[in-house]
Amino acid sequence: MTTITHNHKTTSPVSPFIAALIANFLWINASEVFRYFIFVMPMMRSAFPMLPDVAPMNLSVFMIWSIWDTILVLTATLLPSMAMKLFGASAVHAILYGTGAWMAVFVILWLGLFNMNLATTNVLAIALPMAWIEMVIAALIAWWFATRDRERIA
Repeated sequence: MTTITHNHKTTSPVSPFIAALIANFLWINASEVFRYFIFVMPMMRSAFPMLPDVAPMNLSVFMIWSIWDTILVLTATLLPSMAMKLFGASAVHAILYGTGAWMAVFVILWLGLFNMNLATTNVLAIALPMAWIEMVIAALIAWWFATRDRERIA
């Protein structure tokens, strides 16, 4: 007679990385939309009234923004996930990896814009800390899914 038992070590239908990608897609898109519409867009329009159509929101900008968000979600999930496999996974490590992703994306972006006189210190003072929080939370999401998977398998 064969006994069927439940094996709690079976694999999930969704890998931790894909689950983190999905969660980060939702988190980062919400964060980006909030930051842009509430802070960056009005501040950029106020700082550069002489530029026609500064910080617009139309179809072509939306399409480019979609590409930006896709690359950002992949970067914010992939870099910390790879670093966790290579250097170890903990909440502290996730914060460091999120900070690294933030520096690689947002610090370079905003410093470049500032260097070309296309951003003000006021915009940087708002955009950079908010982007840091966004990237750290994205790395913590990746860590959480990776940790839950290890606990489930153990």
